[in-house]
Amino acid sequence: MAENAQVNAQMDVKKLSFERAMEELESIVKRLEDGKVPLEESVAIYERGEALKRRCEELLRQAEARVDKITTDASGQAAGIEPLDVQ
Repeated sequence: MAENAQVNAQMDVKKLSFERAMEELESIVKRLEDGKVPLEESVAIYERGEALKRRCEELLRQAEARVDKITTDASGQAAGIEPLDVQ
């Protein structure tokens, strides 16, 4: 049963916008930093935080690919725009 809940939670994460995922991730970090969350709940929200982090990274990669596509010409050369500095 717990495995079903985890799968559903992961599916929900895949539907979140970048902004919503980041907001929820920040909330999780604050709760964990506070240190007042029971161990089992800490592990569960940490796992959700990892899923949210992956979602944010995925959305950032997609956005970067879109920007790269916009800023290159037909031959694949930069169209006079500086590349996105992602670190």
